[in-house]
Amino acid sequence: MCTGTTRVSPIHAAAKMLRAILTSGGYMKRFTTKYFEMSAAWIVFTLVLLAAAAPAAAQKNKKTNQANTDSPDDPKSLLSDSQLVDQTVGEALGYWQIGDVDSLHKYYADDVVVVSGLWETPLIGWPSYLKAYQAQRASAVGERMERSNTLIKVNGSSAWATYQFVYAAMIDGKIAQFQGHTTLILNKQGDHWVIVLNHSSIVDSSISNPVPVANSAQPRQH
Repeated sequence: MCTGTTRVSPIHAAAKMLRAILTSGGYMKRFTTKYFEMSAAWIVFTLVLLAAAAPAAAQKNKKTNQANTDSPDDPKSLLSDSQLVDQTVGEALGYWQIGDVDSLHKYYADDVVVVSGLWETPLIGWPSYLKAYQAQRASAVGERMERSNTLIKVNGSSAWATYQFVYAAMIDGKIAQFQGHTTLILNKQGDHWVIVLNHSSIVDSSISNPVPVANSAQPRQH
């Protein structure tokens, strides 16, 4: 039985579908090519941005690292003048005991005046003090200096410090011990303090012969 509708054969329909697929494949190929061309352009643009941003980031990190380096890491910058004076006195005594004259000189002014506890002429200038200091060390063995009861007063770029001391050493084969007071006057030069006057006074002294060491190899007396 026939109607007014024309039926399309399955073979013809399959052929049209195949032709449509093949035709659309050309569009897909052009679309894919266009897509990859755009993607490549974006990749190049992104790499250019990254290359431009890298020096800026490096410069920022450099400034940050420089800022961290420039930050005050010297503990002395956090100390008050009174604390710096006390540290100066302690370090000067330390170098005095070990005989490091080059380091000791950093804590004394070139025109320093030194008054010892003995009845002798005051020493004027670093060379004179250095000569007396080296002569003293040549005749003393095992020098030891201890300070206590330190008082410090700062007035602008000037300061004074006074303390009690106990000095002990072997001098000319005898044990010597001195107790007394020392007063220092310091001036601030730049960012550090230097001693311009060193005055000591002895209030007690004792010198005794060393205790002889028993000779264990000596035979006993019967």
